[in-house]
Amino acid sequence: MASLLEMKEIFRNADAVCFDVDSTVIREEGIDELAKFCGVGDAVAEMTRRAMGGTVTFKAALTARLGLIRPSYEQVQKLISDNPPQLTPGIRELVSRLHQRGVQVFLVSGGFQSIVEHVALQLNIPTANVFANRLKFYFNGEYAGFDETQPTAESGGKGKVITHLKEQFHFKKVVMIGDGATDMEACPPADCFIGFGGNVVRKQVKEKAKWYITHFDELLKELEER
Repeated sequence: MASLLEMKEIFRNADAVCFDVDSTVIREEGIDELAKFCGVGDAVAEMTRRAMGGTVTFKAALTARLGLIRPSYEQVQKLISDNPPQLTPGIRELVSRLHQRGVQVFLVSGGFQSIVEHVALQLNIPTANVFANRLKFYFNGEYAGFDETQPTAESGGKGKVITHLKEQFHFKKVVMIGDGATDMEACPPADCFIGFGGNVVRKQVKEKAKWYITHFDELLKELEER
């Protein structure tokens, strides 16, 4: 098990950094915002808390929450235009600095492709570097489920994405940064996990993560030390 010093070294020399999105890159949980927008906020927020605590499987929680929300295509688009996701302070500067260093940045999220792509655009991250869940709609725009074949639809899916990235791009050092249990589970195959508590503190992650930060400035400073 790597020490904190070794983890910092891995981060400074990483080929790729993968960020969770909800409550990490952005301040809110996308699915909770969508639920509020569709009028079922309280019920869905409770399900999210249970899912993030790691007590139910991710796919079961996602299926149950989306079954309650049943968002239409129009509602999803209106949410993005009326209530665009709020970037977490410091993330824009951190991603920009990583890009300057030639580090590949990926967004690996249990959230929804359309919302995450909107976030990627703001951070100059190519949409090819986005791994997220895809909502499905009927021709009339009504909710038709979600693509269950996406790795991010399952518990352990973020680890599968990282394994795929290592195989495809031959990355030697990959870092995963996030606030939740599904992010922590992605290490290994990630070479280092950094817990993030700047928007919400998950007790399990704070207690178990060897490297835990509450502001992205801490990582920016780490890069400047090299």
